[in-house]
Amino acid sequence: MYHWYFHNREVRLTGSIHCYPTCAKQTFNIGGVKNMLTAEEGALAIRLARGALEHAVGKKPKPGLKLTPVFNAKRGVFVTLTSGGELRGCIGLPYPVMPLGEAIEHAAKAAALEDPRFPPVSNNELTTIDLEVTILTVPVPLLCEPVERPANIIVGKHGLIVRGMGTSGLLLPQVATEYGWDSTTFLDHTCTKAGLSGKCWTSKNVELMTFEGQIFSERKGTV
Repeated sequence: MYHWYFHNREVRLTGSIHCYPTCAKQTFNIGGVKNMLTAEEGALAIRLARGALEHAVGKKPKPGLKLTPVFNAKRGVFVTLTSGGELRGCIGLPYPVMPLGEAIEHAAKAAALEDPRFPPVSNNELTTIDLEVTILTVPVPLLCEPVERPANIIVGKHGLIVRGMGTSGLLLPQVATEYGWDSTTFLDHTCTKAGLSGKCWTSKNVELMTFEGQIFSERKGTV
């Protein structure tokens, strides 16, 4: 298991997973991926995250939910907490290291209590917190020459991970869409968010991986 600390959408590999996905409301296409969640399962994911949050912070009993088999499959996931539209905590597991149900609970609890950028969420804040859950596909290497990387990235579909020179960085698919970046700019920012030079992706010594995501949110009836 790894921990990813996100600072203004930055993620650096240090050992648990702290993240900052955007608040964009969009479900990204996951064509051909097995175990894509239905809308009903997305609502279950939100309820599971909410239950874990309120149990960790408010000591409330966890809800008794009847989960479908998809929650037993290992999946990557991010949980984002916002209050008044502002980030309040975000932690995620980009790799499928535990069953989805457990991963959601882990990320929700950690987002509330372990994000180093914020004080722990208090019981009094629970009614002001909005939850967002992003379910990820397994990251896969982009196997092409570095010069061909921009042409093989689909903005709005792919999230990116760069790894090299003893560090690593990740940006979710929503980020490029929100900022209106093209694929080259997306690559540049993923490199800089890892603490590397903006053009590190042009080096064969830097590995590039892509993934996709499904987003479910409590806000505006988007679960």
